[in-house]
Amino acid sequence: MRIGNRDFQPSGHTYVMGILNVTPDSFSDGGRWNRLDQALAHVEEMVRQGADVIDIGGESTRPGYTLLPDQEEIDRVVPVIEAVKARFDVPVSLDTYKSRVALAGLNAGADLINDIWGLKYDPDMAGIIARAGVPCCLMHNREKADYGMFMVDLLNDMAETLALAKTAGIPDERIILDPGVGFGKGYQHNLEAIDRLEELKGLGYPVLLGTSRKSVIGLTLDLPADQRLEGTLVTTVFAVLKDCMFVRVHDVEANVRAIRMTEALRHGY
Repeated sequence: MRIGNRDFQPSGHTYVMGILNVTPDSFSDGGRWNRLDQALAHVEEMVRQGADVIDIGGESTRPGYTLLPDQEEIDRVVPVIEAVKARFDVPVSLDTYKSRVALAGLNAGADLINDIWGLKYDPDMAGIIARAGVPCCLMHNREKADYGMFMVDLLNDMAETLALAKTAGIPDERIILDPGVGFGKGYQHNLEAIDRLEELKGLGYPVLLGTSRKSVIGLTLDLPADQRLEGTLVTTVFAVLKDCMFVRVHDVEANVRAIRMTEALRHGY
């Protein structure tokens, strides 16, 4: 799969997507990277530590978040995307579920669209992605954590997302799936989604796992967001063992090291 100027293997190696939140209210690092100089310094650090893709988000999607007007989100992310693309040789992902924001971000140079609503929030999103010819990460999400048989329902929901992608003309080789840990799920659902990643991968698409510092780790270990690194690393090791294509993380260096060690043990090199 080509993302920006780089080719990525869909299987056999787990890549790191570094998180850059340019928001004042993100659950973990809100306000830390709002200024452009701070954001660029953090990108430089993540690239040095081994990030393969930088994921830029302009709206917090923590539980209870406030919906941001499209233009305000555009004003946050576009200058950062332009600056990152001008200064660094790294693919850029835009974390948005709104087609207007996606289009503005793509025009600014974004290489991938990361949609937390799996094309279901904005009916124009799939067409924007298809016409741009860029890859996308499509996440599972629901308004409420109301399930009959959890994994069956999750896979059926993802089949609906894939049908939207196919109708719009997004090729299979440009799709990554995300189980949506922390979104529309209870604690046990989140644990099950991580444990059964191979079933999502069984749909025939590469998988991204995003668990970094999330509540499932906090609830398991009874720890605040800034003390969840070890728990995140365990889920990253799981991602490698389940042959995920990406992990999306805040702490790039530690996760890169965990992946390298796990892959050395798994593959013998």
